[in-house]
Amino acid sequence: MDIKRIGSQPSGKGPSDYFTGTVRIDPLFEAPEPARAAGASVTFEPSARTAWHTHPLGQTLIVTAGSGRVQRWGGPIEEIHPGDIVWFPPGEKHWHGASPTTAMTHIAIQERLHGKAVDWLEKVSDDQYKA
Repeated sequence: MDIKRIGSQPSGKGPSDYFTGTVRIDPLFEAPEPARAAGASVTFEPSARTAWHTHPLGQTLIVTAGSGRVQRWGGPIEEIHPGDIVWFPPGEKHWHGASPTTAMTHIAIQERLHGKAVDWLEKVSDDQYKA
């Protein structure tokens, strides 16, 4: 058994290579091998968002606060709110982030495949975000 105490893992800033705007990442767990699951609480300030990306084994988002947006490649932008749960299938190109006026926090859960949980792609342009 392993108990992670609140505040025992430092918050981090979302790297500018993969995020637009101010993003805080609070690690929650990373299961040791052979398990593959990892989770983090991610807070996006208004208009902040991820770059386009995919996950080899998919990703689940659990919205815990605020108002956000998600979009899969070729699909419409969808609004998300506390209590919403979003599933992106393996390999589905997508992004997620806050609404233009309200911050948003979600718990992101994904699994590693051969040690990798995400493949980062190009940034979401302002025009794409505002569409």
